[in-house]
Amino acid sequence: EATMHDRPTVDELLRAVELLLDEQLVPSLEGSRKYNARVAANVIRIVRRELQHEETQLDAEWRGLDMLLGAAARPASLASTKQQLIERNRELSDRIREGDADAGHFRELVLAHVRDTVHAKMEVSNPEWLAGEK
Repeated sequence: EATMHDRPTVDELLRAVELLLDEQLVPSLEGSRKYNARVAANVIRIVRRELQHEETQLDAEWRGLDMLLGAAARPASLASTKQQLIERNRELSDRIREGDADAGHFRELVLAHVRDTVHAKMEVSNPEWLAGEK
């Protein structure tokens, strides 16, 4: 018995649109329409990477904030986790603004956390840039 969550998967649907854009539309278009089709294909690639890495990245960010702010129970839903991460990052920002990260061990932990979080976001938004940094 099929449900609406079987095949094709979200990733398969997005990949089909990506291929349509890359293989059929981009080669047949000119000028700004060609550019816009390339941009659209790139947006699809970013969304696919975000969906692929989202759970792992949210978990890593949560664990990093646990180290900096103290452990907190992670909400069960993805939406609640994302909302709570906004709140926890706001708390971290307040501590940075108050000078807690100006020196010492906490500063080292904050810099490592920010570096790891930005790196993870770049893996989604622009992995080619990361490949060039090595």
